[in-house]
Amino acid sequence: MFLHVVNIDYLEAYKLRLIFNDHAVREVDLAKELYGEIFEPLKDVNFFRQVFLNPETNTIEWPNGADFAPEFLYDLGQNTPQTA
Repeated sequence: MFLHVVNIDYLEAYKLRLIFNDHAVREVDLAKELYGEIFEPLKDVNFFRQVFLNPETNTIEWPNGADFAPEFLYDLGQNTPQTA
C-alpha cells in the first residue's frame, strides 16, 4: 500500500496532526527538519501555517513548493488518537 496524507490539522509551532490513508493518526514535529533552501521560509510560523494537502502528490505542501514524502512523515510522526 502506498501511503497518502488525507487530512492535516495545524497544532502549534511546527507541529501537525496528519491522518493517513491507512487511518493512522500521527503527530509530526517538523522543527528539526526545516533546513535547506526550500525549507528555510517555513521557519516563519505564519508561512508554515499555510500548509495544504496537494491532491496530485497526496502529501503536504507549502506555497513555495516545499513538501515532505508521506513515508517520511509517517516514520517521523508519533501515534496519537484521532479527535472528532
